[in-house]
Order: sequence, then C-alpha cells, then structure tokens
Amino acid sequence: MASRFFRAIPVLLLTLAVSTASAQGGPPPGGRPGGMGMRQRGTEMLLKGITLSDQQKAKLDSLQESHRVERMAFTPGAPADSAQMAARRAMMRRHNDEIRALLTPEQQKVFDKNLEDMRAMMQNRQGGPPQP
Repeated sequence: MASRFFRAIPVLLLTLAVSTASAQGGPPPGGRPGGMGMRQRGTEMLLKGITLSDQQKAKLDSLQESHRVERMAFTPGAPADSAQMAARRAMMRRHNDEIRALLTPEQQKVFDKNLEDMRAMMQNRQGGPPQP
C-alpha cells in the first residue's frame, strides 16, 4: 500500500505543477508555450536590439492589454476560413503599427529590420510568399 502511495507522488506533483502553471498563464513544465507565450516571443523578436524607456514600456504594456482583449474575439485552435485569416492578418498589422508608433526613428529602423526577418522566417517555414 505504501509503495503505491510513493509511486503516486510524482504524478501528483506533476499535476500540481501543470495546474499552477495554467493558473499563472504559463506553459506546463516541459511543454511548448502557446497563446501568450508565442505572442510574447513574437514581441520580443520585434523588439530585439531595442531598449525601451520606462515611458515606452508603460505604453507597450497598455497596448498589449488592449491587443489581448481584441485577440480574445478569435477562437484559438479553431480552423479559420479565408475571411477570418484576412481579419487576423489585418489585426496583426495594426498591432505592429501601433507598437512601431511608440518607437523613436532609430528604434523604428531596428523594428522594421526585425519585422522583415520574421516575415522571411515565416515564409521559409510555410513555403509561400511573404505577407505584406
């Protein structure tokens, strides 16, 4: 009986870790982050090499919260038709434009290069033409 209890401990600990990570909005241990994690990485890639001022960080946080609310209108993981995909692309373009507007002209040059690099990477992954 005791050995069964001790064998169950790792399962209980893993379950607790997964539920805690979910409650905190993080990925499960050892799992691939989705949703917010992927968006966060995308923003980090766009801002790679850019140091934001405290004022810019505050504005970015505010923008990201409004973007999060807007993205909730789309059902994650649901198959999207062409109209929904076009709406998602338009939303992403608008979000990128809003983030870019927070930056100085020098920072915008770095942002534009990062965006170009991301689009090229996505094109290589998908094997299609780059999205505008």
